[in-house]
This record gives sequence, C-alpha cells and structure tokens, in this order.
Amino acid sequence: MTSTSTVLPPPPAPQVAEPAPATTTRRRVSRRAAILRSWQLYVLLAPGLIYLLIFKYWPMYGAQIAFRNYNPASGFTGSPWVGLMHFERFINSFQFEELLVNTLTINTVGLLVAFPVPIVLALIVNQLSSRRFKKVVQSVLYAPSFISVVVVVGMIFLLFSPGSGIVNNVIELSGGEPIFFMGDPEWFRPLYIGSDIWQNAGFSMIIYLAALTAIDPSLHEAAKMDGANKFRRIWHIDIPGIMPVVTILFVLAIGNIFNLGFEKVYLMQTPLNLDTSEIINTYVYKAGLQQAQFSYSAAIGLFNSVLNLILLVTFNYVAKKANQSSLW
Repeated sequence: MTSTSTVLPPPPAPQVAEPAPATTTRRRVSRRAAILRSWQLYVLLAPGLIYLLIFKYWPMYGAQIAFRNYNPASGFTGSPWVGLMHFERFINSFQFEELLVNTLTINTVGLLVAFPVPIVLALIVNQLSSRRFKKVVQSVLYAPSFISVVVVVGMIFLLFSPGSGIVNNVIELSGGEPIFFMGDPEWFRPLYIGSDIWQNAGFSMIIYLAALTAIDPSLHEAAKMDGANKFRRIWHIDIPGIMPVVTILFVLAIGNIFNLGFEKVYLMQTPLNLDTSEIINTYVYKAGLQQAQFSYSAAIGLFNSVLNLILLVTFNYVAKKANQSSLW
C-alpha cells in the first residue's frame, strides 16, 4: 500500500503596489497631454470661464456684508461682524409676511397660468399646414418680446386709465362704472400676469417649436396610417417628445420663483396698490439704495437666493426621481 502525498503549489508572490506618487505623476502627465491635444477647445472656453469668475463668483466675496454692519469707509473686513442679526430683523419685521405672500402669489399664479400658454401655442402653430401663415403667426406672437418693459408699462397705464383708457371707455359704453385699475390692489396681479403672458409667451413658444422639430416625422406618418387625428397625435407624439424640455424649463422656473422681475413691478407700483405690489426685490431696492441699509438689503437678497437654491435642488431631485429630464 503506497501513500500519496499531495504537493501544494507555492503561494503566489505578493504583488507590490506601485507607489502612489508615480501613479499621481502619470495621471498628471496624461491629463496635461489631453489638454494640449484639445487646447483649441480650452481657448474657446476661457472667455466664458473668465466671465463667470469675474462677474459671478468674485462678487460673492461681497456677500459677507450680510453678516456685518457694513460701513463703506471701513470696507468689508473692517466693518464689525454681527452674524445673523440682519436676517432676524427681516424675518421678525412686520413686512416679512406681506412681502413673502406677494412674491409667492404673483410668481406661483403666474407660473401656473403662464407656463402652459407657450406650450399650447407651440402645439397649435406646429399643426398649421401653410408655411407662410405659420411664419406670420410666429412673428405676431414673437413681436411683443422686443418691446421694452418701460413701454409695456406705459401701454398698461394708457389702456387702463380711468379717464381716457380704452378699457374703461368700453366699460362705460356697456353701462358700467370706470375702474381705477392701477390704484386698486386687487387688479395689480391680473394686470401683471396678463401683460407678462402677452409679452413673453411668444419667446418661450420658439423654444418649444424648436423641440417639436426634433421629433421624427415618421411617427406622425405612422399615426396617420393608423387613423389617429391631430389631437391624438399631439397627445401621444408631440407632448411626450417635448416633455424633457418642458421639465427642464419648469425646474428652472421653480428655481427662480422668488426672483420676480424687479423693473416691471417697480414701474407698475403706485402708492395705492402697495399692499399687493410690494415684493422682496422692490423692498431690497428701497432699503438698500434709497435708505442706504446695505447690510440689511444684502441679507434679504442672500435669504432670497438661498430659498431659490433650495427650491431648485428639491424640484430637480423630484424630476430626476420621476424619471424625467433634470439639470444634473
């Protein structure tokens, strides 16, 4: 009887890890070589980066005055540090609730009413068969975007004037009493939102029309062969086709919900409609420039920006979880 002994193979030799500095150096060399190969692209990218650094990121250094009792003679670093005092002052002020409600109401109602309008216009214009008529409609709807905000507000004052305005003349001819639209707080929001839709819907419509042109025409041809009418084709082809663009623009609009247009609101303000027309941006202008409360106004502006950032990140996360397009 013979006994067999199993000979085990020798253990593998331990692998010696390459020193980290050598790996880091190799990565730096490869990255530098990749940059040199595409140096033309980086040259084209440089002006945009320089613009962002100078006009977007460098001014953030001045945001520290929101936490200081800023004095122009002492400068940023020489002014005394007060922490969150200006934020607490704004939140505890009697105007805080009114400013927040006015800003949110105008922007939220405007978003719900105005956001679908350019989508509907784009879907309708896209279905027009005559190219010449389609171009005329696009030009008519897009033309108000070129009108200055100052001119638009002047038109509003003229059209809705209680004495000589066309709207009040029609009301009087119908047997009604003239209305002082610009002096009535209840009419400020409808006038602002309505004029904003008239002025900006055409510009947004062009974006959705561009998205509609990217839809494969064979999908419409196949739907026609199956007997689908225009409404069915819009519902099952056009709307799903532009939904990524709609989602991205909606997330951007949500992230800008506290940044209501300052110029138009300020120009439409009168002493009689301040109850509904005073928003955060106009209050910052009056407190910061007219009353020289630089730190206080900077704190309000920073508070406004933080709220916008929170909304942007939140709704972008929701859109991403809903399997829709997102910003990142």
